Amino acid sequence: MLSSVFVHRLLHLARAIDAVINPLGRLLSWLVLLTIAVGFYNVMARYIGRFVGLQLASNRLIELQWYLFSMTFLLSFPYVLLRGANVRVDFLEADWSAQRKAMVGFWGTTLLLIPFCLLGLWVTVNPVLQSWGLLPDGTWGQWEMSPDANGLPRAPIKSMVLVAFTLLLAQGISQAIKYWAVWCGYLQGAALPGVETELPPVE
Repeated sequence: MLSSVFVHRLLHLARAIDAVINPLGRLLSWLVLLTIAVGFYNVMARYIGRFVGLQLASNRLIELQWYLFSMTFLLSFPYVLLRGANVRVDFLEADWSAQRKAMVGFWGTTLLLIPFCLLGLWVTVNPVLQSWGLLPDGTWGQWEMSPDANGLPRAPIKSMVLVAFTLLLAQGISQAIKYWAVWCGYLQGAALPGVETELPPVE
């Protein structure tokens, strides 16, 4: 058995990661509302502009709409994982004990999710740096811009892929710690995602 100090440190790490990811829920709510508002304006501007003979819509606002949607989509992954709202094969684990669920969750997270996040970061970092202007000779040039007139720069939204993989990796580590703690009996099954996401205080 591991020392209680080491276990407590791992649980503190999981709680710290959860504390970072949890506020994403509020941010995502605002991003959804903002996406709807920008989309509504784009539709109204297009039709009203045709009616009055003015160009009220712009490529910048159209691209902003899908930028906001992309951010909502990407940033939702770690929050969904924290809340246990991801798709689960409930009919298979309906009769399983909490420790068995935790064991399967631990190995699934450790062998599948965490390597997937690391692979995603590895294959994404160079394209993102190139989008910011990194040239083959190691110098920096202009960052990537939209091919459409008056469009937005591509580098910031491409960087959100790195941010999303990093946050998902961190939350995967937190979930693996909690799964392991339940599996080994350090925590009750209520710490499993989808049942209760808040860890009990660690003394």
